[in-house]
Amino acid sequence: MLTRRLLLSIAASAYLAAALPNSSKERQSFDWGSIQYLIAFGDSYTYVQGTEGLQNFSFIGDQLHYDYDAHTLLTNKIVQNQTATAEGGPNWVEFLTRCGVEEGLTSPLNCSKQLWDFAFAGADISVAHTPLHHNYTISFVNQVAQYKQYGYPALKHIVEPSKTLFTIWIGINDINDSAQYAVHFPTFYNELMRTLFSSIQDLYSLGYRSYLFMNLPPLDRTPSNQKKANPSPNATQVAWFNAALEHHIDSFNRQHPDTNALLFDAHSTLNDMIDHPAGYGIANTTSFCPGYDQPDIEWNHHAYGCPTPLDTYFWFNSGHLTSHVHKVLAEALERSLKQWTG
Repeated sequence: MLTRRLLLSIAASAYLAAALPNSSKERQSFDWGSIQYLIAFGDSYTYVQGTEGLQNFSFIGDQLHYDYDAHTLLTNKIVQNQTATAEGGPNWVEFLTRCGVEEGLTSPLNCSKQLWDFAFAGADISVAHTPLHHNYTISFVNQVAQYKQYGYPALKHIVEPSKTLFTIWIGINDINDSAQYAVHFPTFYNELMRTLFSSIQDLYSLGYRSYLFMNLPPLDRTPSNQKKANPSPNATQVAWFNAALEHHIDSFNRQHPDTNALLFDAHSTLNDMIDHPAGYGIANTTSFCPGYDQPDIEWNHHAYGCPTPLDTYFWFNSGHLTSHVHKVLAEALERSLKQWTG
């Protein structure tokens, strides 16, 4: 089922474009069919394992091994196996691009929609607001800085900006890590967004004009939070964070009328899956299979006390979604991308 409401900033953007018909910065229409390159930033919901990456964390490098050359990036391959994502199988960007979905190794260069994934598992937006999970973690701000310094020079003769979509799904660790801060949360989340969009401005300066943002999933409904009288983060905090993201996307579109900054309402889509699980082939939305990380879980789930297969669970573990949920999410997102075309 398609999300109940699509928080789409492009509607306001189209109005601005119409109001400025003679501007050199007139907005270009978005065309999902013409997108050949997807460049991803984010956290464990988005990261994919690379042969040149840190195991369980990245496609390429880490904060302690920060630099790389063009040859290393261009010969790097996406790994697909049970432990190559945080979902036990392909995740949303892989399903969306059909790149790296098959078991084994895939070069992004061999995909019809090339996936270049610079997300890092455990990332927050910036150490200016929350601490790193590990000394090797690459924050979102540093993912963009690293891309600007090393990724962009390596890809600029391959990746055409007009055929490129940047995806950003970040904030899950930020809201979890800060949930108990003694702050005014709407103000704090607005500060996070200012930092986030400062990095988006850096990408804009490189000539990229199409951006896709995903808002926060219903983190108040993780297995542990469903057992609590007072979830952390709670639904209000998640709503405040998502509202701050939407506001800054709208502002970015107003300031840059030649861009398409799109917002997909992952929150509503995932909430609908929890509320109506049978329609998505989901049997369990309240817990996760204890043997989710066992090598024989695909065929021996009963041995771990799981009455149904892993792909019938909404939650893969305490905080991540199953690969099946990522597949359904990617299908809903692609329908929206096609609707936004034109």
